[in-house]
Amino acid sequence: MNEQFKSRQLSFLLQNLVVSLILFGVHSYLISYLATDFNLFFPLWQIYLFHFIITTALYTVINFKYSNGKTDVFNTFMVITFLKMTFAILFLLPLLLSDFENKQPDVFNFFIPYFLYLFFEVYSVTQFLQKKP
Repeated sequence: MNEQFKSRQLSFLLQNLVVSLILFGVHSYLISYLATDFNLFFPLWQIYLFHFIITTALYTVINFKYSNGKTDVFNTFMVITFLKMTFAILFLLPLLLSDFENKQPDVFNFFIPYFLYLFFEVYSVTQFLQKKP
């Protein structure tokens, strides 16, 4: 394996872990104090585990392609982002098909972190693409 790949990957994993823990902590705090009367379909830890795994997979593929000399990774990023959206719908499908009474809080609980992770992905990928190999 390329040393730059390993270095970038380890750095990203640590950053992703820190971002995930901070977002999860803030989100848990807000839910426990502001939304005590809601029953949620998905536990927060499942939502954040999903986002952590998908974000790590996306970055790993982009990092691997870039490390193998492909500097034009925009198309790959777009295809993987589309797959990420598909997986998000599949993740939410049990909720959407259920007869659960109030689905809106669960959808917000999923998509607010989704867009925060998307911002983090774009930021992370553009950071290493701007550096000279």
